Amino acid sequence: MCRTSKSVLMSKSYSNQKMKKQFQGLFVAIFLLTGLQGLQAQTPVVIDKIIAKVDNHFILKSELEAQYQQYLQSGQGNVPTRSQLLESLIIGKVLLAKAEIDSVIVEDKRIESELNARMEQMEQQFGSTKNIVEAYGKSISSLKDELRSAIREQLTTRKMQDKITSDVKVTPKEVRKFFEAIPKDSLPYLPSEVEVGHIVRLAKVTKNQREDLIKRLLDFKKRVENNGEDFTELAKTHSEDLGSGKRGGDLGFAKRGQMVAPFEAAALKLKPNQLSGVVESEFGFHLIQMLETRGQEYHARHILLRPDYQKLDVTEPTRYLDSIRVLIQRDSLKFEQAAKLHSEDKATQDGGGMLLDPGTRSIKMALDGSMESGLYFTLDSMTVGTVSAPLPYRTEDGRTAVRLLYYKAKHPPHFANLQDDFQKLYQITLNRKKNHAIEEWFDKAKNDVFIYIADEYKDDQILKGNRNRGQ
Repeated sequence: MCRTSKSVLMSKSYSNQKMKKQFQGLFVAIFLLTGLQGLQAQTPVVIDKIIAKVDNHFILKSELEAQYQQYLQSGQGNVPTRSQLLESLIIGKVLLAKAEIDSVIVEDKRIESELNARMEQMEQQFGSTKNIVEAYGKSISSLKDELRSAIREQLTTRKMQDKITSDVKVTPKEVRKFFEAIPKDSLPYLPSEVEVGHIVRLAKVTKNQREDLIKRLLDFKKRVENNGEDFTELAKTHSEDLGSGKRGGDLGFAKRGQMVAPFEAAALKLKPNQLSGVVESEFGFHLIQMLETRGQEYHARHILLRPDYQKLDVTEPTRYLDSIRVLIQRDSLKFEQAAKLHSEDKATQDGGGMLLDPGTRSIKMALDGSMESGLYFTLDSMTVGTVSAPLPYRTEDGRTAVRLLYYKAKHPPHFANLQDDFQKLYQITLNRKKNHAIEEWFDKAKNDVFIYIADEYKDDQILKGNRNRGQ
């Protein structure tokens, strides 16, 4: 409901011991700042026990081993030790404990939105919900419950990290200093990189789907207004906004401008306890009830019904993109201009449709195994400067769509340098500085919470405040 919306430069093995330690610290920093990676299918069974505790938050042996095995299987160098990983896990739990103390809360609707997106991605990856159940040996309901808890921790941890590091900045001078500290014979050798853009058009709700959803919501409205049924109970039973649904559709107080425009415009026209007509937004179809207003805030609840995203109509967006492609090929319209005017991907629209590397925020993306497989294989069949035919696409939040891909440029493999790789070096320098800020915060915050570590996992370095900070 709210408007919310890998490659990292890793060194080869350094002969210089100081640089080894600095990049080892960087690796742990990136691990910490990335957060939990979610559930793993068919993870080897580990005899479990609690190996650390921070207030009411536990760390299990299986959790540590799963993280360690994940790094080993990634094939990356500079694998952290178990001690380093445990320390990162403990820092994460301290972030959670302090978030509770400081009342840093992630809203349920944000968690449910992330959960639904991940379940959609899993279904796309495994092919069907049946395959997911077989891979994990658990029901979809059980998987959701476990993943929901992991997502809540991840988003809360990230929110605390953002709070701690919100003022951290780096200058070009700091980036240069970091780069010049790398021994020349140890400069990372970067793979081929590409610049790719896309124009996205979302699939449309079919006429039958729209009519069915509107009919159901109008029936709920009639049952409340004419039959005296409880809106709260109807929301608990029928709303597909899982976060607010279990609270009877209650969305709490929202500031003006916080909700998507169609929802807010309809809600603010209502008097207390009045019901809206059916309101369509990017999230589905809503029946809204206003509860109260308070200055610039309002308190509403809703029943949300979503279309079946597997059965949406892609005919119109496919035709639309076909016509855009023809204009681009005739040079009657530049791709970047077309993306700004016609793309429905808000994250890339203003940037002319250019995709960004999630780790570095650079328009140059590594053309290797870190790239999303569908994109990788599509580019393999394209030549630089061309635009693809309309292709099926699933957005990050799980919606069905169609997109054009523009293969703008390809850069050959090379040793890292300031001119071509400044954005990557900037991001690494920023991550190191953020990690430094979090470690400084942790050295103080650890005294505010109870921390227990099992004897066999203690060593002379962990939690002693003498971690290498890359200075």
